[in-house]
Amino acid sequence: MTMRRWMWIFVVIGLASLALAGAGRWLLSWPDDAVGTWVGIGAGYLLGAALFLLVPRWWRQHCDEMYAQPAGRRYLRALWPIMVGYSLTLFLSIWLVKRGIDSVPLRAVVAVLPVLPIALLMRAALRYLREIDELQRRIETEAIGIASLLVSLLFFAGGLLQKAKVVDIDAAVAMIWVFPLLCLAYGLAKMVLARRYL
Repeated sequence: MTMRRWMWIFVVIGLASLALAGAGRWLLSWPDDAVGTWVGIGAGYLLGAALFLLVPRWWRQHCDEMYAQPAGRRYLRALWPIMVGYSLTLFLSIWLVKRGIDSVPLRAVVAVLPVLPIALLMRAALRYLREIDELQRRIETEAIGIASLLVSLLFFAGGLLQKAKVVDIDAAVAMIWVFPLLCLAYGLAKMVLARRYL
């Protein structure tokens, strides 16, 4: 699967989410927060698709070659259903929590529903990591290490600034942003390392 195809999968999921938001607004009379959640999910996927256009051509070609290998094809085949599942569980979790759940254990289970697709994503990524060649594995593990260190430093500095009352960041928002920032830092580190090693 090429990066261009992957971009179109993002576009399709994003447009489907926006269409669902439109249907919820004008046909199904959904509450504003449900519509807003689907608009946010759709906008996120469309932004992701737009980011594919910003990456350099050499990186797209490298990714196309990498994902043309059997391990890469298996990884991508596992990935897009996980993304759809993540979108659905995220919406369901937010919608149910906002409607109100009295039982704390049930509310906890519902709140962490989106973690299940992320766990499946991590399992697919680890399987991919085991199946690739040594050079690519080195690039991947170094990128993961660099991303982990950078995000740890960022959150440590943020914690110190919070403690010194320089900034006031909501803890829930900060925790939710850990994984997306890790993914972003990993992607950037992998680009730099691939350019260096290849």
